[in-house]
Amino acid sequence: MASTDSPGFSRPGAERYARGWAAAVRRAGRAPMADAALERLLLDQTLRLARAVIAEPFTADPGREVGSTLAEAALVEPAVPTWSARALRERFLPAVLPERLDPVTARERVAELGRALVTGHARALRQRGGESASAPCEPGAGDAEQALRDSEARFRAVFTGAATGIGIADLTGRLIEVNQAFADMLGYSVAELRQINVAALFHPDDAADLRQLYRDLLVGRHNRARVEKRYYRKDGSALWTDLSVSLIRHDDGRPRFTVAMLEDITARYELQERLRFQALHDPLTGLPNRTLFFEELAAALEGASAGERIGLCFLDLDGFKAVNDRLGHAMGDRLLGVVAARLADSVAARGHLVARMGGDEFVILVRDAAGTDDVIAVAETALDTVAAPALIDEHRIEVSASIGVVEGPADGTNPSDLMKAADTTLYWAKAEGRGRFALFDPVRSADHLARSMLATELPAAVERGEFVLDYQPIVSLADGTLHAVEALVRWRHPDLGLLGPDRFIGLAEKSGLIVRLGSWVLENACRQASRWWSEFPDARLVVSVNLAAQQVSDPGIVAEVADVLERTGLPPELLQLELTESAVMATAGEPLRSLRRLAALGVRLAIDDFGTGYSNLAYLRRMPIHTLKLAAPFVEGIREPGPASAVDEQIVDALVRLAHALGLSVTAEAVETPEQVERLRALGCDTGQGRFYGDPGGADDISARLSFA
Repeated sequence: MASTDSPGFSRPGAERYARGWAAAVRRAGRAPMADAALERLLLDQTLRLARAVIAEPFTADPGREVGSTLAEAALVEPAVPTWSARALRERFLPAVLPERLDPVTARERVAELGRALVTGHARALRQRGGESASAPCEPGAGDAEQALRDSEARFRAVFTGAATGIGIADLTGRLIEVNQAFADMLGYSVAELRQINVAALFHPDDAADLRQLYRDLLVGRHNRARVEKRYYRKDGSALWTDLSVSLIRHDDGRPRFTVAMLEDITARYELQERLRFQALHDPLTGLPNRTLFFEELAAALEGASAGERIGLCFLDLDGFKAVNDRLGHAMGDRLLGVVAARLADSVAARGHLVARMGGDEFVILVRDAAGTDDVIAVAETALDTVAAPALIDEHRIEVSASIGVVEGPADGTNPSDLMKAADTTLYWAKAEGRGRFALFDPVRSADHLARSMLATELPAAVERGEFVLDYQPIVSLADGTLHAVEALVRWRHPDLGLLGPDRFIGLAEKSGLIVRLGSWVLENACRQASRWWSEFPDARLVVSVNLAAQQVSDPGIVAEVADVLERTGLPPELLQLELTESAVMATAGEPLRSLRRLAALGVRLAIDDFGTGYSNLAYLRRMPIHTLKLAAPFVEGIREPGPASAVDEQIVDALVRLAHALGLSVTAEAVETPEQVERLRALGCDTGQGRFYGDPGGADDISARLSFA
């Protein structure tokens, strides 16, 4: 049962009615008090009216008192008593007095209170205006009309004389009325603007945002908005404005029209742009300076999407000091201007950022690089541009440059590391003879400190337990189930941190330690796979282990695999051995017999990176191979539709058909997008691995995945 303030009416209903009343008053005009105070005032009047309706005997005096109270509270807009009386008739009874009185009696009393409210409001207004309190109580139609005319006159004076441009538009955007300031700003006459839709004035660069702003107003997301946007003047020039837009509603809340107030801030904006340009550009060359370059670099790195790559070309003029010493600093400055202009024409014109870092150093930012070759092409263009002799006055100046080139993933990179790498690589280029570029190589940069150390520490690293295995999921394309995992070795070096196989596999192969390291990987991968088989027997999870060419050539490989399977208890069919394509194709004699004996054990054999070597499919028929793993470039090529994608898709289709004809299953590597999954599934590919299905992770990650399968 609803709580009541007094028997006969609903207190919560009165509160809701008062809030609606307050909203209507605010729409009618300026309310000279805070929202909370206005709602409290109108709640008191709502309760006064409710008591009057149910009081016996009934009198309409409380209605006149409410009207007088509204006027005394400076709620003097004509719409206030008009709306209040109408709302009493239409909304008061169901909201505040549900089924408390005879309906006919209740309606009559409420109507009388409404008339009294209007009378009381009008009387109070006359008294405030100095008229005699003995004037007739009933207001004539002229009172409301005069108040309306006064209100319109006040609005017209403000509207016409305002220095701020004011425009009123209907809900379709057609301008209904504008003041002279609005017309002057845009270069039209008032009459011309009344024939124009406001959308026709939007600057193209801001049109979408402004249309969304108006849509948000009309659907009620906001009642007003303030932005800085551009409009077109009649002569086609751009006008920068500080724009405030408000939505005006009907009494019942429906949108009625919009009011826009414009302040011309073009001069201020242009001044800000000039100051910003001066702060962010080199005064000698006009190129972006160091500050702007680092802003752009940080923004490029922060906004980079997954897989996006970035490149830097750090350029330094060769022998520039000799130019300054021989011809003077003024001539050196002019040479820098020539070089800057050339770089702007040849490199910046292609969309790359060229900045002057200071002295004779320039840097080129290659956003969203297509790869190392893309960045190298930019560096070569810059070298060719700089190398042309510069003719300044009567001087022919021969000049060249050296460039340090850095290219790599944008994700996880910071500006400081990139610039440090570029600076290091620039010195490599100068040390190698100048007039050339050098490409940053993380291995090379670390080799001076770590290569010999890694080579000497590798034999003992297994004994120290520094190697760990990660596992990458291999998933059925048909139903998404986890089919297998590939074991990938990492070196947790005590000083250098976690090293990927590219840092040490080559050293292990050169030193012959790859056989020993491969044995460790095989043992530990099978041991972990046996645990999964014991804990999740229904999953039948296959573990795939890479074998190096030297391991395949080792006569003891079959015995070693058999011993590992026996020690770990792993069923042979749950082990897959991966061999590179070149290693498989080069097998003959004993290695080929070893592969057949491994297959006879029940172990699965797979060719890794298939399609990048020199496969002989006729020879492949004689091999005991179970699976082909398609090389990543083919899979990456079908990521998005296009001519190149169509070719790669045809290649993949042919390889899958040939593999299936030979009774082989096919695994696609480097699967990264849902589109690749759908297209590979349509081509009949059996399984896939890559970022889409999960990056390599620890054994616990796979266990967790199996637990929820």
